[in-house]
This record gives sequence, structure tokens and C-alpha cells, in this order.
Amino acid sequence: MGQGFFQIGVTLVIVIAIAPLFGKYIARVFMGEKTLLDPVLNRGEALIYALGGVRSKDDMTGWQYARSILFSNLVMGVFVYLLLSFQRLLPFNPNKLGTPTWDTVLHTTISFLTNTDQQHYSGETTFSYFSQTSALGFLMFVSAATGLAVGIAFIRGLTGRPLGNFYVDITRGITRILLPISIIGAIVLLALGVPETLAGTMVVETLEGGTQYIALGPVASFEIIKQLGENGGGFFGANSAHPFENPNSAANLIATIAMISIPASLIYTYGLFANNIKQAWLLFWMVFIIFVVLIGVTAAGEMQGNPLINKVLGSEQPNLEGKEIRFGWAQTALWAIATTATMCGAVNGMHDSLMAPGGFSTLLNMFLQIIWGGQGTGTAYLFIYLILTVFLTGLMVGRTPEFLGRKIEKREIVLASVVLLIHPIAVLIPSALALAYPQTLSGISNPGFHGISQVVYEYTSAAANNGSGFEGLGDGTLWWNLSTAFSILLGRYVPIIAMLLLADSMAHKQPVPETRGTLRTDTTLFTGVTAGVILILGVLTFFPVLALGPIAEGFKLAAGG
Repeated sequence: MGQGFFQIGVTLVIVIAIAPLFGKYIARVFMGEKTLLDPVLNRGEALIYALGGVRSKDDMTGWQYARSILFSNLVMGVFVYLLLSFQRLLPFNPNKLGTPTWDTVLHTTISFLTNTDQQHYSGETTFSYFSQTSALGFLMFVSAATGLAVGIAFIRGLTGRPLGNFYVDITRGITRILLPISIIGAIVLLALGVPETLAGTMVVETLEGGTQYIALGPVASFEIIKQLGENGGGFFGANSAHPFENPNSAANLIATIAMISIPASLIYTYGLFANNIKQAWLLFWMVFIIFVVLIGVTAAGEMQGNPLINKVLGSEQPNLEGKEIRFGWAQTALWAIATTATMCGAVNGMHDSLMAPGGFSTLLNMFLQIIWGGQGTGTAYLFIYLILTVFLTGLMVGRTPEFLGRKIEKREIVLASVVLLIHPIAVLIPSALALAYPQTLSGISNPGFHGISQVVYEYTSAAANNGSGFEGLGDGTLWWNLSTAFSILLGRYVPIIAMLLLADSMAHKQPVPETRGTLRTDTTLFTGVTAGVILILGVLTFFPVLALGPIAEGFKLAAGG
């Protein structure tokens, strides 16, 4: 038990140490300041802008930024859909895999395009090496860079700067952050035992004289951007529980740090943009404390195990169902919270096998979307809550709400409300439809309270652009492919548009001088109030499904049912 919590503690200490260093580097990249990579990349980026017809010094309005995202995503989505549809005709298909059904291809394209990477297929038996790398791997980079660009544009707008140029931001996000780290990370993972090969499936004879097929592929390069970009889509069906994706504790630690590093560091990046490091650290610690509490709740549940099994055994044993024994209950609990907190969605154990506290915590992470949140967009969500807190506290004390010296008015509150309301719409309505037809639509494998969690989790994962799932669910059907694709699109693009419009509105406001009546947002008290608003709004919105799902399941297990 002590060793498990020690491993969790070491990981958290590394995250704390990385955040200010990486946050400072990200700020330098997007502020246009000099970095060590400038001599290598400046000319290459200039060539990219010239070929794309991008005027790199031109700033965009909120609508222009949003239209650029939608247009580029549409073009990339059509391109990848065609690649996946014709994979049988394309190279690097040593296992001669055919084309999946059109709805699987559509869902997969939308899922990877939006940084969701929800998979209703098993990678090693569905898509060729060319499809996995040139199509899905390509989307892993551009979708992560798109989210990062949105987060940076939002921070610029809040701090009174022009939003910037989307094409410049996405290029710099890839060339200065995602690609260099991915190259180094892939080499490290390769040294740790993750394969990187174009050889086909290996056929071996077992000790019993049987035949075993061992899937291979260019996994190391795929794995690092999967984690760093908070993509989460596995090269293999078992995802990071597969020994070729995650062979040992060192690889597991690198993967965990990679998925947390950018969203945690972006809070510090905000502090540099706003010239208010104090507020950045207060927000960092607020998110960190909630993160640690949810890890503790999940870890305690997994450590105590299933009371029904413990009753039979006559002693308390940890829950090892659905766990990869190489990592055990502690690292699985930490990973489960990290992957749903960051909207990565990768798994190193099966979430369907988590005890009720783990199901509660993972769902709550995706309901809130700010601990640490999606790539770039999670930071924007955090400040949406901050703006609402300023508005609510301003009403309570009779002050005009202001944030960073700019007034919060009707337009900002309407846009912030759209961002927060679209998520429950994208989750609860399709969940209700699926649960209304449990035999024909839902595909529930575990009836009762857990079955409700399976369905709600799938749509929450889709709408939050997370991609993980309670894998006991029969989700490889036409209904699930199309309905979750709808939730993915709604949960991705509507909030992004609203965020950019809100940031643009804030950027064009004239700053007002600070007075004795100005509500300071960089205090411990205000940060505590913000935490309360986040938990109240998040929990109250989704409390019925939490009560009918993991909470009810926990009470049932405790009662011996």
C-alpha cells in the first residue's frame, strides 16, 4: 500500500516541477520571443506560410479565427476519411486489412479530428500501418495543436491582446512544442521496449504447440503524441494496457507526465501573459488539490477492493479486475484520474472494472472539464468558470463585475453560459434516448446501476473530447457511431466558437482603472469561491446521473447486494 501511494506522490511532484518551466517555454513560443529552436525552424515556418498563403503578421478576429478552424478541420476530415476508406489500396498494409464500415470510418475520422480519439474498433485488426500513422497520427498532431491554439487565443483575448493568427499558432504549436518533444519521446520509448517497425504480424509457435499471432507496428512514434497531445487513441485495442504500448513502469511514468504536462503548464503560461504569476499559482493549486482528492478517492476504492469478493475471501484485497498487474491498483487509479482529468482518454486498465468511487471520479472529471482539462480548451474552460464567479460575486456585493480590468457584461455571460450548457445537452439527451431502448440501442453488458454509468460515460467521454470508455459497452454499432459522433461535434466546435467570440469581446473592451471597490481575483478567498462555483455547477448539473450510477452502485455494494 505504501509503495503505491509513494509512486503517486513522486509523479505529482514531477508535475509540479515541470509546470513553471514548460509554461514559461510555451509562453515564449506564443509571445514570439526567441527560443533555442529558432535557428532551425524559422526558415521552415516561413516556407510553410509562403506555400499556404498565410500572412503571419495578420491578426484575426474571433469569427475569422473560428472560421479558419472550421474550414481547416473540414478539409483535413475529408482527406482522412478518404484515406481510411481506401486503405486496402494504399501501401504499408502488410496484414491486408480491408475497409471498415462507412459509419466506423466516419466516427473514427470525427473522433480523431476533434482530439477525442474515441475508438469503436480494435486498432491492430482494423486499420493498416499507413492509416494509423499517415491518417490518424496526422490528426493527432493537428487536433492537439488546434486545441492548444484555441487556449492561447483565449488567453490573449482575456489579457487584452489581439487573438493572433490561427495558422501561425497551429504551426508553432506543432513545430515548437509537439513535434520536438514527440521525436525525443519516441526515441526514449523505443529504448524502453516500445516497437517501431513496418513488419507484419509475427506468427510464433507456443510451448503447447499452438500458433500465436503477435501484432506489431510503428508504435513508439504513435504512442508519444497520443499522450503528449492528449489524444488517447491506442495503436492496439488494449491501449496503454498493452505491453507494446506501455511495457514497464518507466514508460508508464513518461506517459503519465506527458499527458498532464501541457494543460498543467498552460495555467502558468496564463500568468505570464497576464503578468500575474500569483493568480496563476492560486489557480494551479486549486486544480491540483481537486485532482489529488479525486486520486485519493479512486485509489482508496481500488485498494479496499470489492466488498462482495472480500467477504468470500475473508480478508480485504485490492481490486485487480481489469488491471494490468505490471502497474497494479495504484498506478491504474492515478492513470484513470489523469486521463479523464486531462481529456486524454488513454487507459492502462479497464475503467469498466473500476470500483464505484473510481467511476464517480472519472465521470466528475469529464463533467467539469477543468482538472486539468482538454489540450488548450481546458484552460479556457477554467477561465469561463472564473468569469462566472466574478459575475456572481459582483452581484452579491453590488459591484460591476470586472476581470483583468475589463467589465463582464451581458454578451460575455451569454457566451460563457453557452460554453457550459452545451456539455449537458450533448451528454444527457442522447443518454436518455439510449437508455429508453436498452435492448435495441444501448448495448449495456452489465444491467442495473453500472449499466447506466456505461451509457452516460460513453456520451460524456464523447462530448468532453476524452475518448475513454466503460469497455463492457457494445458500442461498435451504427447507433453508437452516429450518436457519439453527434456529441463529439457538438461538444467540440460550439464551445470553441463561443470561447473565441468571448475572448474577442474581452480583447476589444477598454480597460477600467482599478479602485478600492475592484474585486481582486488573485486572492485565496476568491480562488476558494471559484472552486465552490465549479463544484456546485458541475455536481448539480449532473447529480441525477451520478446518483443513479456510481453513487447507487457504491451503496449497493456496501450493502452486500
